[in-house]
Amino acid sequence: MREYPWFDFDQVDFVTSDTHFSHARISELADRPYSTVDEMNDDLVRRWNDIVAPASVVLHLGDLALGPIEESIALTAQLNGRRLLVPGNHDRVSPATQSKRAIERFLPVYEAAGWEILPEVIEGTRHGYRIIASHYPYGGDSQEQDRHTSHRPRWDDGIPLLHGHTHARDRGPNGHQFHVGVDAHDFAPIPFSVIDTWIQSLPGIETRLQTAIREARGVLADLDNTSPSQMDSMFYMQAYDDLHMHLEELLTAVDETGHAKGDADAGSR
Repeated sequence: MREYPWFDFDQVDFVTSDTHFSHARISELADRPYSTVDEMNDDLVRRWNDIVAPASVVLHLGDLALGPIEESIALTAQLNGRRLLVPGNHDRVSPATQSKRAIERFLPVYEAAGWEILPEVIEGTRHGYRIIASHYPYGGDSQEQDRHTSHRPRWDDGIPLLHGHTHARDRGPNGHQFHVGVDAHDFAPIPFSVIDTWIQSLPGIETRLQTAIREARGVLADLDNTSPSQMDSMFYMQAYDDLHMHLEELLTAVDETGHAKGDADAGSR
């Protein structure tokens, strides 16, 4: 069942995180190959615009920019595409590190540069497969201990998670997690087709509809295996609640699958 604000991942063309525009020390801290901040900023903009078209949709998973924030955020207006930001701990719109008053102050700065600000954790489907996205991984950090644990996604229960934050140089997959940060991906956004291939390669992965069918059948099997002598009013109330919950999930998944197929058919005409 869904736990976080719902998001349509089918609309996304690219995903990235941890650009750290105008961060004076990030090349030292993350071992980036730049001599100056200006060199880094120029290269990040160039690499982004070389692959992202103006009509593309990019999902950025946090830590967009530091330094003098009005200047560094204004710099990102040069980036192509419709740009969606899931806040990271270094963003001035992050509930993990900023007060409500600070967020209200800086939100217009991000919006003026063309950013749409999303919740800290989003959940949705891509081609029918469930995905969670957050700045933070289920577990792991760029430091020895995991920080901002109350703002991270729930425990790893098998749903693929896209994240940044770690600045790891390894390329992406780690169990059910996929690190999308620029430090691991040639300092540029990743085509979402790369994520699609990874998700479909995960052992035992199910679409949302397949999961809903399996869970609904499990509830029915529990009912069938319960003897009449055990069926008191409390049992019936619990069974009714379970059936109602799983039927809602099943119908939503069926409806979502139908919409996705209709969109694909429309696009092929």
